Amino acid sequence: MKEINDIIKAYDIAISEHKKTALATVVHVEGSSYRRPGARMLITEDGMLTGAISGGCLEGDALRKALLAINDQKNKLVTYDTTDEDDAKFGVQLGCNGIVHILFEPIKESVENNPLQLLKRIASKRRPAVLTTLFSLTDREDVQPGTQILFTQENAVSTTNVTTNKPNEISSRIQDGLNNESFEQIQKDIIEAFDTQVSVFKNYEVLVRTNQKDLENITAFIEVLQPPIALHIFGAGNDAIPLVRMANLLGWELTVIDGRRTHATPERFPDVREIIISKAETSLESLLIDDRTVTVLMTHNYNYDIEVMRRLSATNCAYIGVLGPKKKLNRMYDELAEKGTIFSTSQLKRIYSPVGLDIGAETAEEIALSIAAEIQSVFSGKNAQKLRDKVDSIHH
Repeated sequence: MKEINDIIKAYDIAISEHKKTALATVVHVEGSSYRRPGARMLITEDGMLTGAISGGCLEGDALRKALLAINDQKNKLVTYDTTDEDDAKFGVQLGCNGIVHILFEPIKESVENNPLQLLKRIASKRRPAVLTTLFSLTDREDVQPGTQILFTQENAVSTTNVTTNKPNEISSRIQDGLNNESFEQIQKDIIEAFDTQVSVFKNYEVLVRTNQKDLENITAFIEVLQPPIALHIFGAGNDAIPLVRMANLLGWELTVIDGRRTHATPERFPDVREIIISKAETSLESLLIDDRTVTVLMTHNYNYDIEVMRRLSATNCAYIGVLGPKKKLNRMYDELAEKGTIFSTSQLKRIYSPVGLDIGAETAEEIALSIAAEIQSVFSGKNAQKLRDKVDSIHH
C-alpha cells in the first residue's frame, strides 16, 4: 500500500503542475521476476518515476513506452521476455529468466473513475478491496481494457453495485460481453476473491464488435488489496525511535502512546500519524484496532504494560508484541489470571514475547529490525527461514 500512496501523492502533484501521466502495472508474470503482479509505477510526461515495476532494469524502456501511451492516449500491453539467455538483445538485461507483461494506461483526468481515482478510493479507507484489471494476452495490438472494476466492502452484498471504468473506446467494443454473461461471471469471481482474500487470474471469452460479432480472450487480474499495517507503539523511549523510522519506511500507519509528555513529542517522533498522551487505563479509547493492527508494548513500565495487555485481550488485534524476557510475560499471565483475565488459545497465538525474531539483536536498531521482520512474517504467513534453504521458488 505504500507504493500506491506514493503514486497517489505524485499524481496529485503532477495534476497541480498540469502534467500528463501514465500508470504502468505488472499484470502477469511467467517464471521469475523481480516484481510480481500488482507492482505499479507512475510516469509523468517529463520523465518523473514513482514506484517500481522491476529492480531498475525495465524503468528506462518503460518510460519510453509510457510516453507513447500518453501521446496516443491508448492503453498498451508490453511484454518483456528474458527466458532467452541472450537477454541483452532486449536492452534491459533483466537476468530473471521470466516473461513480464506490463500494462501502460494514460491517465485521463476527465474520466471520473480513472485508475488513479480507483486507487484513491482504496487508500481512503482501512478496508480490503478488490481491483480488477482486464487485458488481452492473445492480441496485444487490440484494445486493452485496463483497470476496470473496483469492489469494496460497501457493495460486497450485491453483484450489481460494482464501480466500473469503461471509457468510450472500450465500451463500444466489449460492452455487450461485459454487461451480460461475461460480466456476470467476472462479478462472481471478484466476490469469491473478496471472500477468500486471494488474488487470482481468470480468462473470459468476451463478445467483440468489429465488422461482425466475434469472441476475444480477455484475462482478468483480480487483485485483493489490503489496508496498510497499523502499528501502535506503547512507549516513547529512545528504543521506540528506530522502530518508528523502520515502520515508516515500510509504509505502516504509526501511532505512539505514552503517559509521559516529555517523551511523546512531535520532535522525537515526526513520522507518526498520531501521538497520544494517556494513562494505561484510557490508552485504547481513541485507537482503531482491526485485524490489520499490531501493537508493541515497550514502555519499560510493568504496570502500564500489563494494563494495556489486559485491555488488548478484548480486541481483535492481530499481533501483540511485548518487550522483555519470557519471565516477565509469565508473570503477567499469572497476575492477570488472578484478576479474572484468562487468555484463550487463539489469544495466546497473537502474543509474541520475547518480541522479535532471533537474529542476535542487541542495539535498539537491531531490535527494531527484529520486531519489524517478525511482524512482516506474521502477516505474510512465512516462517522467516533463509531463502537459500527454500526448496521451491520464492513466490508461489
